Amino acid sequence: MPQFGGDYKVSETPGLERQVVGALGTIGGATLASRVLGFVRDMVVALAFGAGPVTDAFFVAYRIPNVLRRLLAEGALSTAVIPVFTEYAAVRSREELHRLVRATLGAALATLTATTLLGIALAPWLLRAIAPGFTSDPAQEALAVQLTRVMFPYLLLVGLAALGMGALNAENRFFAGAFGPAVSNIGMIAGVLLLARHVDPPILALAVGVLAGGVGQLLVQMPDLARAGLLLGPSWEPRHPALVRMARLLAPAVFGLAAVQVMVFLNTLLASLLPVGSISFLYYADRVMEFPLGVFGIALASAALPAMSRQAAAGDTRALAGTLNFALRLAVYICIPATIGLLVLRAPITRVLFERGRFTSADTVATAEALSGYAVGLVAFAAARITAQAFYAVGRPGVAVRLGILAVAANVLAALALMRPLGHAGLAYASSIGAFVNLMMLLWVARRRFGRLGGRALLASSLRTAAASAPLAACCWLALPILGVRRGLAVDATLLLTTIAIGALVFWLASAALGSSERRTLGRLLRTRRAP
Repeated sequence: MPQFGGDYKVSETPGLERQVVGALGTIGGATLASRVLGFVRDMVVALAFGAGPVTDAFFVAYRIPNVLRRLLAEGALSTAVIPVFTEYAAVRSREELHRLVRATLGAALATLTATTLLGIALAPWLLRAIAPGFTSDPAQEALAVQLTRVMFPYLLLVGLAALGMGALNAENRFFAGAFGPAVSNIGMIAGVLLLARHVDPPILALAVGVLAGGVGQLLVQMPDLARAGLLLGPSWEPRHPALVRMARLLAPAVFGLAAVQVMVFLNTLLASLLPVGSISFLYYADRVMEFPLGVFGIALASAALPAMSRQAAAGDTRALAGTLNFALRLAVYICIPATIGLLVLRAPITRVLFERGRFTSADTVATAEALSGYAVGLVAFAAARITAQAFYAVGRPGVAVRLGILAVAANVLAALALMRPLGHAGLAYASSIGAFVNLMMLLWVARRRFGRLGGRALLASSLRTAAASAPLAACCWLALPILGVRRGLAVDATLLLTTIAIGALVFWLASAALGSSERRTLGRLLRTRRAP
């Protein structure tokens, strides 16, 4: 077991930490494909619809089932399911595991179907609650209601997919669940390209694509579920003892994730009161920031949860704290240079990704401003997600709930203070402030709950990573005059990717020169994973 307060050595890395890195490679690879396709999707949307009242209506409408998906499906459901499924897979018989899967599927079907029908019925009131600014434009409000009703069944589809992902993760099968969002993006891209010219309004094609992507996200898991013997029919056992336990985990998990989503809704509400296009600027900026966050931060949190759940089931709190420290140091090692790259290259990145068709140069400037606000909080977004997983693993999600509510309060105060002087960018900065408040509180409580977390090692790692990121920042800054000249999409994209690759190489070499243990650990474990 590594000693906290000093660096980890690869030879001392516990087996579960090796599993975390292996799962990170699998989840991160699938998530990378999803994020790349997500950029293609956003480029297609920007080309076809630009940034204006129509896209504002779609993004608000999409946000409602998407947020509920994160609360009731992928987020809270998987958080409540994975620890229980993991315990059953580890210490119970296959028959007991199968009974649990069938009972959980039956309960999920009933809950998600009822929520979907209720959401369709209440769509107008939901829209007025999260985007009151739309009431000044009845046509935009009517369009948003129509899109919301079309897309609400996505919640049911993706909820079932999240349940399948939880069952597969408990069996150490990560790829199919992580690749599901990539299939979802393909559905949305196909919807725009194939249907936009044949439906009225054209934006309706994108909503249909969301549903098609949800179907694909569910179907892509079927082969792995069949191979694992988990492709089972539902049963109605509302009194199954594990369901009661899941419900106890689910309720606080929903409220904990709701705290984060309240910040999303808050930004949407306040942005609807700002000039037209503000919601779209925040959306596009968030999509850019979600690339490194999803590929590394959220993927690392997803990889760490099953490992920490096994350690919690064994009662080994010290090992759980070691896995948490390990995951946090890897997150910091990746997110600090990513933050610097996003801040320095925010305008070229936005221009290459979106500036074409109806997406203008003014839209690029506005989106880049929002991106800077989100980027400064990247470390906090990732680290808070990882730290919260530790409380879910030990069956104490209520801790994350209470701290999340306090973080929302901080976000509210920051948003109200910053939106007037900074406009929509102020809302992005407020989200980052809320994330840092959440992280600091989570770490403080985790220290009291789990004992020493290796704070000195984490601080030393952060300082080394920041120092290694300085030459990366210099490379990106020196490239800005070259990247600022438009030469066509292919050339601009090549120059941007080359700059990012050189910056990443410089950071990798600098971290090696500074003796970064995370660099050595990550490199050696990945080489071991690739070895025959």
